[in-house]
Amino acid sequence: MTTQHEGQTALPPKTCTIERLVTMKEDVQKVLNGEKTATRRNGRYADIGEVMTLEGRDFVVENVYSQSLGELTDNHAKQEGFATVEDYKNAILSYHPGMPWLPHMRVWVHEFRAV
Repeated sequence: MTTQHEGQTALPPKTCTIERLVTMKEDVQKVLNGEKTATRRNGRYADIGEVMTLEGRDFVVENVYSQSLGELTDNHAKQEGFATVEDYKNAILSYHPGMPWLPHMRVWVHEFRAV
């Protein structure tokens, strides 16, 4: 099991439930195909060790940590199922019209794998 990032102690309370972690049809398909292994959200939707079930398949959350949008790399975008940060950014902004992309804005990263 992956450990929490350095310097991070107890996580704050969840702001939503794991059932809401991955809900968009395209994202669910990416997870099922093994193309998406992380989801970034404004809030914390899962605890480490919690299981998300998508179309009858289970995925365990291995790591949860905070990250700023400015820290995103192409490798992080690949975890999300995109080739580059720019592709990921364009997709996110298309889902949330009017939302600014601010490098200092923090999101919660939920990394998971198939069980």
